Amino acid sequence: MAVLLRASIRRSVRTGLGGIWVHGPLPDGGAVLAPNHQSWWDGYVLREVAWTMGAGFRVLMTERQLARFPFLRRVGALGAGEVRVAVRAARAGAWVVVFPEGAIQPAGPLRALKPGAAWTARTAGVPLVPVALRVLLRGGQHPEAYLRFGPAVSGPGLAAGLAAELAALDADLAGSDPEEPLAGYLRLTGGRASSPGRLGSGRLDWPSRALKRLTGDR
Repeated sequence: MAVLLRASIRRSVRTGLGGIWVHGPLPDGGAVLAPNHQSWWDGYVLREVAWTMGAGFRVLMTERQLARFPFLRRVGALGAGEVRVAVRAARAGAWVVVFPEGAIQPAGPLRALKPGAAWTARTAGVPLVPVALRVLLRGGQHPEAYLRFGPAVSGPGLAAGLAAELAALDADLAGSDPEEPLAGYLRLTGGRASSPGRLGSGRLDWPSRALKRLTGDR
């Protein structure tokens, strides 16, 4: 069952997204990853990165969300109260994801951070790594995921460290050509390609051609 679920999740990521890009040093052992949380895709994206890198993976979820998706336990999800299990996993070399904002938040600046990520890293004796994460549409038909891994920080430095990585990622995105790869980011996994009818290609896919005929546009 876990193998089938893993295959289903990986297929979902690779068909629902245009790809995953990463920047910065990825942990080479146990660590607590502390990302911002503004997208339904965030957990799937981080799980895919861990699987691609061959890292163990755990993610703390709210009890409400875990009750809705209990099958995710089979691929590393833990309830928010299972912090001792998360500590043991990090000590054993896994990446443990703790969203310090607590739950999905509206797009925009960071909300107040909760202490769980810092506590877990400190108790496990592993690095606390801020991760800026954006899943967004650029110049293609499908959302793209970008992650910027920052240097490890202490608990009191998490808010500043995560805010700095988010600001750097947003600046990179704002200063880029949306139809070109983001400079300095490694494409870690492929995804669903846009059709030849994407904006700027000069070619139209068949629905666009049909619409053009119906509206009489030339």
